[in-house]
Amino acid sequence: MSLTKYDIPSLLVLCKQQNNFAQLEIYNRYQKAMFNTAVRIVKDHAAAEDVMQESFLTAFSKLDSFKGTAAFGSWLKRIVVNNSITVYNKTQRFTQVSEDAIPDTAIDHDGIAEADYTAIQSQQLVSAMQSLKDSYRQILTLHFIEGFDYDEISQILKCSNASCRTQMSRAKESLRNKINVL
Repeated sequence: MSLTKYDIPSLLVLCKQQNNFAQLEIYNRYQKAMFNTAVRIVKDHAAAEDVMQESFLTAFSKLDSFKGTAAFGSWLKRIVVNNSITVYNKTQRFTQVSEDAIPDTAIDHDGIAEADYTAIQSQQLVSAMQSLKDSYRQILTLHFIEGFDYDEISQILKCSNASCRTQMSRAKESLRNKINVL
């Protein structure tokens, strides 16, 4: 049974009726984006796959609580982000990284083609983001990569709006300092 021609609200009605084909269609439409969101937060492909699967199961089991005031994709993404942060925090309790494990990103720019230089700058930015403390990296990722606003981030991280803005300001400053060192 092919449901590719159905729109999301119609598929959600079928999902509420436990239609497995509709659930599969929803999964197929959103799984790549949700996996990318999860992997950016948990930094592990296998864990991101697990988070994504659990998030879809949660979404399908709690579909009655979806009010439709926001897009379904936004609602699902919030579930993925919350689950990803939970998994990430659990794994970080036991992971220690020495300073020797952080790659040295000093680069000699002499004789580098313009296209290569842009790629190197992107790599330096990614490296600088990875070297930030976890809370700074998370808040910058949620804002700049995932596109959440301050209110949404404060809800996700369970902090006040003022605290969210302060953290964002400190994270940006820390990132600026890391980039200037590179």
